[in-house]
Amino acid sequence: MRLVGIELNSRPWVAVETPDGPAPVAEVDAFFADVEGNLARAKASPAAAVRGCALVVPIPLTAKVLCAGLNYVNHIAESKRQRPTAPDIFARWRTTLVTGCTEVPIPTGEPGLDWEGELAAVIGRPLKNATPEEVEDAVLGYTILNDLSARKHQRASVQWCVGKNADKSAPFGPAIVTRDEIPDPYALRLETRVDGVVMQSERTGEMLFRIGQIGAFASETMTLQPGDVIATGTPAGVGAARNPPVFLQQGQVVEIEIEKIGRLSTPIGGQ
Repeated sequence: MRLVGIELNSRPWVAVETPDGPAPVAEVDAFFADVEGNLARAKASPAAAVRGCALVVPIPLTAKVLCAGLNYVNHIAESKRQRPTAPDIFARWRTTLVTGCTEVPIPTGEPGLDWEGELAAVIGRPLKNATPEEVEDAVLGYTILNDLSARKHQRASVQWCVGKNADKSAPFGPAIVTRDEIPDPYALRLETRVDGVVMQSERTGEMLFRIGQIGAFASETMTLQPGDVIATGTPAGVGAARNPPVFLQQGQVVEIEIEKIGRLSTPIGGQ
């Protein structure tokens, strides 16, 4: 299944993507309160498709968004950083997640935004002190996250919070593809393009810490809940590591494409 978010009766819903349009399953909070039950009902008795609904992010507003930094060896090298001995996790606010085609503004004082194409996993069951195998088994599905970064603000502090949480800076989508449709999430080609020019191209199997390892480490201190997101980091090719640095400017379009998931397209706005 390919799950998308739609606005229905002024409420966010999870829907199944069909050739005729999105078929509603349940309101977002209700869907993640019973993921397995809602998926089973959607398969057994699919709803009629609806048209003309606005797209929304199909993730609860209470979701944690955990991002692994420095998780591809070639990106560690271009960043001139030491290889981490444990998942290097930072947090994004759920409110930074936006749908594809949402125009993302450049924050005040920034020379532009930097792209970071990433595979992301959405958790489908509660996890506490989980093993990596338990985390992998609890994944609802996979999607794309563009970890757009405000590098000037990020580098102004040893904490990444401000530079990684600019308004609308985490495009998410185009759909959550359920785990049964992607048997091996570590055999996917990830490509990032700016105005059609390839900036990143890598296979997801090159990540240092896999989804299970990232989630297991996090679950030692926090309970992961259905709807939480694990973003797995970006490969080499970011703009800040280039000589000279290259940043996204107003009017440009950044696209991230991952095999079996699709393409996430984002226009860049002004300050």
